[in-house]
Amino acid sequence: MLGYKRSQQIAKPIGGIRNLATLPTYYATMVSMWALIPALLVVALWMMVDGAIISSLVKSALPEETKQLSQQSLGLVLNQVENIAAGIGTVDQLGVEYRPAVERLQGLNAVSSKAMPVLALCVLVIGVLLGLRAVRAKNNARYSVERVFNATLFICSSIAIFTTFGIVFSVLFESIHFFQKVPFTEFLFGTHWSPQIAIRADQTGASGSFGVIPLIVGTLLISFIALLIAVPVGLMSAIYLSEYAGARVRSIVKPALEILAGVPTVVYGFFAALTVAPAIRNIGDAFRDWGADNGIQWIANLSVSSESALAAGIVMGIMIIPFVSSLSDDVINAVPQSLRDGSYGLGATQSETIKRVIFPAALPGIVGGVLLAASRAIGETMIVVMAAGLAANLTVNPLEAVTTVTVQIVTLLVGDQEFDSAKTLAAFALGLFLFVITLCLNVIALRVVKKYREQYD
Repeated sequence: MLGYKRSQQIAKPIGGIRNLATLPTYYATMVSMWALIPALLVVALWMMVDGAIISSLVKSALPEETKQLSQQSLGLVLNQVENIAAGIGTVDQLGVEYRPAVERLQGLNAVSSKAMPVLALCVLVIGVLLGLRAVRAKNNARYSVERVFNATLFICSSIAIFTTFGIVFSVLFESIHFFQKVPFTEFLFGTHWSPQIAIRADQTGASGSFGVIPLIVGTLLISFIALLIAVPVGLMSAIYLSEYAGARVRSIVKPALEILAGVPTVVYGFFAALTVAPAIRNIGDAFRDWGADNGIQWIANLSVSSESALAAGIVMGIMIIPFVSSLSDDVINAVPQSLRDGSYGLGATQSETIKRVIFPAALPGIVGGVLLAASRAIGETMIVVMAAGLAANLTVNPLEAVTTVTVQIVTLLVGDQEFDSAKTLAAFALGLFLFVITLCLNVIALRVVKKYREQYD
């Protein structure tokens, strides 16, 4: 506001804002950046160094024998001092000799809480004054504003890129440590998964097998069942809503369909465990009884597990229907009307137009939606835990219990075990393997999108 008014004031003597180097909004933005950026940097810097400085000052007030403790023990003492300073407990519980440290911490916290906003406000006022001085008729503030915004966008892009590299390298380094303990061929081609490492020489039931094949088969089996349900239902729903449904039906059906995307996965897990899995087991029992009564041996021998890949796949498919439906609907609506009109002009029916014109033109976006749904299915954990179990069975029978890569990652990282053990490091190897699978899916999808986009652009 001050920068905007200042620009209008200097514009009056020279014939109006048309004689300024840029619009008043750019001057206002420039003054705002002069004020906010230095103040925010001061606040961020204060928050980064405040805790370390206060801790070092509090350490000097501790008893001499406490200063001689190890870093871990000294950290525990400082945590107790911080709790007492915050009102949790009393000094008598820790020791009267720690009262000076507690009082010093309380005083420093009080000074810090008051000094930081005062300093930030002073920097902000100085920034406003400097920004107002920079508001001149010949100063083109637009260049300064755009440079700052370009730098901000570059920093945001760099953060995303460096975060990606950080994730990849952190997983890669820990995976290398794992493969130093377990051969890569055993991990990649092994058919038995039992990541229990013996802690003692006489411990039994700890085979320590790290074959990833059962996990990959279980992941692909459940994902395949989910996509088998989600892709046809979601795609046909999108075609109906975009090409056949009226405006009133679309306004009701599409929001109702997208409600499925907002349901928490744990609710889907409850639904799978309490409704779908028992229903599948009851249907299997009925078929088995019918086969036994009619002498059909293979049906009489049918076995349906209480936790099955079919139950998890069905519920997961229901969960990812909105991903396919919503994206496909948006892509189909984005197909130019001229393609439809040209097809109708050549005598094609609506069905033929959808199959031979609209669907091929929208295929890149549809592939993107299916890829998103596949990634969602591969990365799902809660539904599999509650409906498919934790048993790493090497089977393609959807009626048996299986597990997935993500479920095992969670299982391996939960509990009390050493971080550098093969059991814990196996989680990073599984994460790396899952990353490679997802990357391959992305590459395939990009090739399909590129091929058809060139054909229909």
